[in-house]
Amino acid sequence: MAILQLTTEKENTLCFDFLEEKIREESKKLIESIYADEVRQFLKRMSAVVDEKGNRLVVRNGYHKSRTVQTACGNIEVTLPRVDDRKATEKFVSKILPPFARKTPTLETLIAALYLAGVSSNKFQEALSSVFGEESKGFSPATIIRLTRDWAREFQEWKKRDLSGKEYVYVWADGVYVKSRLDGEKTCLLVIIGVGVDGKKELVAIEPGIRESTQSWREVLLDLKFRGLTKAPKLAICDGALGFQNAVDEIWGQMKIQRCWFHKTANILDKMPKSVQKKATKMIRDMHMADTRENALKAYDKFIETFRAKYEKAVENLKKDKDDLFRFYDYPAEHWTHIRTSNPIESTFATVRLRHNSTKGNGTAMATEAMAFKLCQQAEKGWRRLKGFEKLELVVKDIKFENGELKEAA
Repeated sequence: MAILQLTTEKENTLCFDFLEEKIREESKKLIESIYADEVRQFLKRMSAVVDEKGNRLVVRNGYHKSRTVQTACGNIEVTLPRVDDRKATEKFVSKILPPFARKTPTLETLIAALYLAGVSSNKFQEALSSVFGEESKGFSPATIIRLTRDWAREFQEWKKRDLSGKEYVYVWADGVYVKSRLDGEKTCLLVIIGVGVDGKKELVAIEPGIRESTQSWREVLLDLKFRGLTKAPKLAICDGALGFQNAVDEIWGQMKIQRCWFHKTANILDKMPKSVQKKATKMIRDMHMADTRENALKAYDKFIETFRAKYEKAVENLKKDKDDLFRFYDYPAEHWTHIRTSNPIESTFATVRLRHNSTKGNGTAMATEAMAFKLCQQAEKGWRRLKGFEKLELVVKDIKFENGELKEAA
């Protein structure tokens, strides 16, 4: 049996080696073919550029010296055609493989992903040498420094993008605190994620602020407004910080708020001893998981009656946000799991915190912001469309829902 298993493993290894080699061969052919086609198109476009004798000034001129390109499937040595364009005003520059490129864009993405996942920059060569061999020398700390600078520039450009015509049905807002290692600053990142009528979530804003103050949130919302986001969302899901709610009232007018049950639960339990937290957690869950507002309020009253004698502060913390806690019952039941909490932000920034824990923080506040932005962009690609997104159009039209169902059909 052992001999058979060993033989099978050896055959599998040989099979995978064969497949990888074939993939590299086909990749080589594809790169060279596309590059050659780019050259042909360029020569055709420049065919009218001639000297006084009618001779073309842009022609093929043999091949470049072979060069190794690092790709996600390993190192590939390619031989590419050369263009003699020295006497022409327009020079040939390949879009698939620029002159000094040694890594494909896919590999650049891989480097970014590893860095953001917590791999230290000085560990890159060791981590990737098994895939790219000696050619992994290109993965140096300098590569990461360049990438973070690129992310910072990309972040600044993203913050200036035009938002005209944009409309969000729901928005999630929260402040996330992260600390930079070199300057010792604790940055509060004010984050907004929105969902459009198509049900797709997207990052709307990420800005450093002074805590979660009204003025900081006001500046964020004003910036969005001046860049074209003039229509107020139908509902904002937030952690109850008055800074955001006050700013919303000023910039977007009176807007409906759904208090995040995740934050509310943590705030209540913080005011109770551990001995009763398990019981309290279950009772809180009975509130926000009830099938109707009526049943939720019954669970709410039961919690108050059970704990108000001994844990008055915990009960008061629950009572002060009563209306905003049960707002989700006025929206389609399919959306409840999305709008009861600010989970889209919490889950995304769990990755930011993981990165910070593994590297003891970013060097500077600016690097922290750029890294958080890039992480959010990567996370955005995996965000799922809102369940029951077809009903978002009804929400936009202010169609009334009762206990998650159309009021007419309730």
